[in-house]
Amino acid sequence: MPRPKCCRRIHGHPNCKIFKPVGVPVSSLQEVVLFIDEFEAIRLADLEQLHHEQASEKMRVSRQTFGRILESARGKVAKVLAGGLAVRIEGGQVEMAETRTFECRQCLNAWDVSYGTGRPSECPACKSSNLLRSGQQCGAEKAGGRCRIKNSE
Repeated sequence: MPRPKCCRRIHGHPNCKIFKPVGVPVSSLQEVVLFIDEFEAIRLADLEQLHHEQASEKMRVSRQTFGRILESARGKVAKVLAGGLAVRIEGGQVEMAETRTFECRQCLNAWDVSYGTGRPSECPACKSSNLLRSGQQCGAEKAGGRCRIKNSE
């Protein structure tokens, strides 16, 4: 009997739950499910460029487990991109971290804010209101309840 999975810590849910090729109805596409912990592993390793040891500490899993989660996630993303499939991000045993990280677009200062305290109105360093929640810039826009990747044209 396999050992039960422990809860993996995440630092936010993705803004977009479904990604699909443009011009193809999602109902006609095969979907690949990317679990939220797999999304978090890709975010930490590839977007934030953390070493596996640092990322595994943030997710509260062993380095080896982090490596397996990341390998599974990258395999799914490759399958989606190569096959023109849709990816749905959902599921998995996860828990939210106690804090969120915000970044100032003006001075690039980053700081943590506890959940339940609301969004900060200004940067504590330069008092700018041009803030971004770290990891929230997904390059996508809402379209009919779903997200699609913006063209960079």
